[in-house]
Amino acid sequence: RAAWVPLIVLLCVSARAVDRSNFKTCEQSAFCKRQRELKPGRSPYRALLDTLELSDSRITLQLINDNNKVRLLLELYRLQGNMTRVKINELKPLKPRYEVPDVLISDPITETLSVVSQDENSLVLSLGGKDQRLIVSAQPFRLDIVEGPQVLVSLNSRGLLRTERASHSESSKPMLPTSYKLLKKINTEIIFKKIMLNTKKLIKEEEDKPGMWEETFKSHTDSKPNGPSSISLDFSLPGVEHVYGIPEHADTLKLKNTDGSDPYRLYNLDVFQYELHNPMALYGAVPVLISHSTDRTMGIFWLNAAETWVDISSNTAGKMMFGKILDFVQVSSEAPQTDVRWISESGIIDVFIMLGPKPADVFTQYASLTGTQSFPPLTALAYHQCRWNYNDQEDVKSVDQGFDEHDIPYDFIWLDIEHADGKRYFTWDPSKFPQPKEMLQGLMDKRRKLVAIVDPHIRVDNGYKIHNEILSKNFYVKNKDGGDYEGWCWPGNSGYPDFTNPEMRAWWASKFAYEQYEGSMENQYVWNDMNEPSVFNGPEVTMHKDALHGGWEHRDVHNLYGLYVQKATADGLVERSGGVERPFVLTRAFFAGSQRYGAVWTGDNAAEWGHLKISIPMCLSLGLAGISFCGADVGGFFKHPSAELLVRWYQAGAYQPFFRAHAHIDTPRREPWLFGPENTALIREAIRQRYALLPYWYQLFYNAHRTGYPVVRPLWVEYPNDVATFSIEDEYLIGKDLLVHPVTDEGATAVTAYLPGKGEVWYDVHTFQKHDGEQSLYIPVTMSSIPVFQRGGSIICRKDRVRRSSSCMENDPYTLYAALNSQGSAEGELYIDDFHTFNFEKAKQFVHRHLSFSANTLSSRNLAPDSQFSTASWIEKIVIIGGSQPSSATLKNAGQKSALEFEFDSTLAVLTLRKPGVNAAADWTVILR
Repeated sequence: RAAWVPLIVLLCVSARAVDRSNFKTCEQSAFCKRQRELKPGRSPYRALLDTLELSDSRITLQLINDNNKVRLLLELYRLQGNMTRVKINELKPLKPRYEVPDVLISDPITETLSVVSQDENSLVLSLGGKDQRLIVSAQPFRLDIVEGPQVLVSLNSRGLLRTERASHSESSKPMLPTSYKLLKKINTEIIFKKIMLNTKKLIKEEEDKPGMWEETFKSHTDSKPNGPSSISLDFSLPGVEHVYGIPEHADTLKLKNTDGSDPYRLYNLDVFQYELHNPMALYGAVPVLISHSTDRTMGIFWLNAAETWVDISSNTAGKMMFGKILDFVQVSSEAPQTDVRWISESGIIDVFIMLGPKPADVFTQYASLTGTQSFPPLTALAYHQCRWNYNDQEDVKSVDQGFDEHDIPYDFIWLDIEHADGKRYFTWDPSKFPQPKEMLQGLMDKRRKLVAIVDPHIRVDNGYKIHNEILSKNFYVKNKDGGDYEGWCWPGNSGYPDFTNPEMRAWWASKFAYEQYEGSMENQYVWNDMNEPSVFNGPEVTMHKDALHGGWEHRDVHNLYGLYVQKATADGLVERSGGVERPFVLTRAFFAGSQRYGAVWTGDNAAEWGHLKISIPMCLSLGLAGISFCGADVGGFFKHPSAELLVRWYQAGAYQPFFRAHAHIDTPRREPWLFGPENTALIREAIRQRYALLPYWYQLFYNAHRTGYPVVRPLWVEYPNDVATFSIEDEYLIGKDLLVHPVTDEGATAVTAYLPGKGEVWYDVHTFQKHDGEQSLYIPVTMSSIPVFQRGGSIICRKDRVRRSSSCMENDPYTLYAALNSQGSAEGELYIDDFHTFNFEKAKQFVHRHLSFSANTLSSRNLAPDSQFSTASWIEKIVIIGGSQPSSATLKNAGQKSALEFEFDSTLAVLTLRKPGVNAAADWTVILR
């Protein structure tokens, strides 16, 4: 839901997009402007090699800024898994700088760094295998990581390291905040002049730069009692032309050069009907950038939760090479290079350089730091029906019945803010939802579920239990003067719980207990919206930066707030079940590590073709940054889609990880059956395709949970040497075995899909037609077309008996689709558990099978012999695509042999084996003669 806007704006919603004036550009963000004014050149920082200290786990040495003599502490760590960590902080900060907690899943495991050589201007460290070296050049200071003769990454090679510091003495430290408070009370010209004179004396490195001690944007003033504290560091990536990641932005998959435009901004904001192809901030921020070339894939993880800007520029390598580095490498001056500069308002420089070298290695490296995607209950991967708002219990019942009457499956119906009593979360409107348990039980009887919204702004109301408890426990965020911070949101005047406080999070989690959340049941799950946090009357529609979270300002923690809300909510759902049930929580705001707690969506999009198109690179970018469980509002949140756009969006959404239709309160109703019988049939078919593929989606999420590998991926992830894939963003892979090219153009009669892989083959999943890899394929399309291809060499498990919800299909039989490669072989996996509890981890209760076809033999082998789980599901059909006609088919199972019925379509080379009848958890073999 978008932020509050005046009624006249809502009436004109179809005619306008985001009001850019509500949100800062770099020029309007004082620290970004100051940092950007620093141009590449010789760095004033020098490494003091005589301060070197070496221990088993790290190396430290001091840096000095020769301009102002301020010293920094550099810490270098070699981490397990081919990563390097670089930390830079003030040696003696006047006020401690914020270091981000709770994002890393544990202290990273370090490996020994050793000194290879040292002279008066350089230090060479060994990073272990593959002849990797870390070279510290002293004057000017820079870091280079090299492997053999190749420079992998250089830090401060452009001289853009900068740590702002108000260099005032301890005796005068209190002067500025006190003076500003006094200025607020006694607005006289004499005092003002004295304060400004003192302020100028306090700052040595910067002279008379606006916004250092106070900054005004529109009608809001940020008091900045601690002065300027921004940080910056540049990274050069020789040989790299393609970089990705740093979501969330409504922009291309491949990040653009920002020279001459704004940098990409990472600052969680409630953006009303956002623009496309714009680097402005959106709802979430993951400071992870992935670089890729035919030689190597690497990642940069900038662990900082403050407002951050990322500049990207193209260059040529070799221009900034000098000193000791030339002893190790030879770099062509014509080789491409991408330069990346990170700028954050506060905190420390804490950066993890993930050295790959393959895409899978980078995913593993990042997962080892921040964790993997949570493993959702199966139902969360099915179809979700939502709008702002389903009016009352009768409306919910009517919509539920409508799905059955039109034979369309769905698993979840959603309730937005109007379901609560006066927008008091954890409550129900007594006139609209007088018997919530009756409503929930009706859904449960059909094996369906409900999501209710719980936002983190709390109505200030002495008659509201939740507010009173937070007040009594002193759990609200404070304003700069120490009182409870209040702002305007959906309920009106609202308080904002301090989710950075672990005691507050534990209390919040306890509110989801069934006895606390009256009317809730086990088939009710949660949606956290507005958790950037959204403050309608705040600067940039969010919280004031000088608000206080304990000893820290909001500016230090801003991008963490949404993560903490989702974490506390997910913890609450786990706790209410006694630790048994997997939670499902959708969040709008997110940060690095949010993947551990649930799903995200791309926010308040619009019913426009451009928004349908952009949903693909937006979710692909999130997947590269660890968050696989992503989707966009099907049909668009704002405006009213045409029937064609709605159908095409359902067809695309059915092949994205999170599949939910959602709509604004002012839009006409758009349940799937309201656009005529022909379109209802098209939407029904798209949703049914999703349900048939749920076993494959579930297996991919299990693997993502285990490995950190994204569920949906750009083509280059699986084809890293195929340059043609590096900028493709209108098609993608689900796992490695399905390629999807949704139709996203109005009136399209054809699409052109690139099928990668020299020597590979792809099969149209609808017609079984075979196509060679490494070609652009022209595909005529009609309104029923969803171009999807299965990779030759793969086996995909489906459930072709689609019922009204995924829970109704849990024990249904599987159909195996084996698509043969040019060698006549294929392989795949089948994963089964109870679909909703943690028993797969806690008790090893699951089935994990390896399926392989080779030499005319198809077999199922146990991948987890120490696991224990029984399933009622069986194999009802096997479809082998791209093979030849056998004379016989024999099933071997439990020492028994039996002949199988089969038929062969010689036109398409498709063999269908009917009713093998073996249990899905059993060992078995089918032999073709």
